[in-house]
Amino acid sequence: MKKLRVLVIGNGGREHALAWKLFQSQELERLFVAPGNAGTEPWNVPVSAQDIPALVEFALKESIDLTLVGPEDPLSLGIVDAFREAGLRIFGPTKAAAQLEGSKSFAKTIMEQANVPTAKWEVFDEADQAKRYIKTLGAPCVLKADGLAAGKGVIVAMDLETALQAVDEIMDGSFGAAGKKLLVEEFLEGPEVSLLCFADGNTAYPMVPVQDHKRALDGDQGLNTGGMGTYSPPPFWTTELEETVMRDLVNPTLKVMAELGTPFQGVLFLGLMLTEQGPKLLEYNVRFGDPETQVVMKRLESDLLPVLWACTEGRLSEVKLEWKNEDAVCVVMAAPGYPAKYPKGIPIRLPETNDQDSVIFHAGTIMNHGILESSGGRVLGVTAAGKTLQEAREKAYALVESIDFPEAHYRRDIGIKGLNNE
Repeated sequence: MKKLRVLVIGNGGREHALAWKLFQSQELERLFVAPGNAGTEPWNVPVSAQDIPALVEFALKESIDLTLVGPEDPLSLGIVDAFREAGLRIFGPTKAAAQLEGSKSFAKTIMEQANVPTAKWEVFDEADQAKRYIKTLGAPCVLKADGLAAGKGVIVAMDLETALQAVDEIMDGSFGAAGKKLLVEEFLEGPEVSLLCFADGNTAYPMVPVQDHKRALDGDQGLNTGGMGTYSPPPFWTTELEETVMRDLVNPTLKVMAELGTPFQGVLFLGLMLTEQGPKLLEYNVRFGDPETQVVMKRLESDLLPVLWACTEGRLSEVKLEWKNEDAVCVVMAAPGYPAKYPKGIPIRLPETNDQDSVIFHAGTIMNHGILESSGGRVLGVTAAGKTLQEAREKAYALVESIDFPEAHYRRDIGIKGLNNE
């Protein structure tokens, strides 16, 4: 196989982690990231992740052999279809297959057809109907904007008043087109786990399990965010559990998608709730998670590039995936005020570090006349590995403490759930 020219699309922490891993590949000739951030600066190309015609043009001009899409938006806009029409190889689901994340009601229909265990649900396009249903259902319940809302269109309502307010909040236009339809679900209880899988249309391989921390504040308090940190593996995850999830949730989903003529190729990401009745599916995502990818890439022993290539050729079953027998923790350092209003342009100074176990993944960062500055809500993903979860946590937080980032907001309890469960 000739060495490959690879394009990564996106500008977050996930894309830095993917670029970091791809750059270590024996198969790589040259790497590009569009548009990237300060952490991916050596590889950056000034093209927006949403500008599909410009990305196609760039990939053709630079003879890109393989493109990897980070964020969900370009996938839902049909970037994979556009690249394939131009004769370009790309890793990710088509526009039709990306509806698994782009439309919650479509996803629920697929779960129903595939007999995948999930929460009871109803979908509404009128607020009054939704409120009437919620009054009969009672609280707690879960309300979700039907479309893409950058991981923030979900409200867990513990009482009736909050639930009824949430209907207006989601459907009043603040989520744009995403909130035109509303999904109301029963409330499930148990630990949550993210399981990302490589998929080639027929075969799926699980990556290592991850537990995300969605709430802004310690103890799972505060507003929902895109994710404040992750650790892997959760101690309650077992081989038996993984086999159950692959058999009852992942494989039936792939089968139904193929039967519909929209085979799923890319990353199938399952948000799972481990209930007393067994694992149930909260939602599908159709791409690498953020900040899940940071710990997954840290633990991946195999070269990533041949795995992606095999998926695009429907040959995933020929690949062997190897994982490091270690724990990893990612602590997200966010701008003060995130996920509400936050300032940009905060100068940041990073320590010199040669520790192979620790890496600082950039998310919302830019270089401004040689000075590193914040440019988003989630700014850095400080990631460390260790022989135990305790060791990985200590390394990650020691690195956090050594970063000069005034008024940075971060949780101090990432991975504590895992320690308490060990």
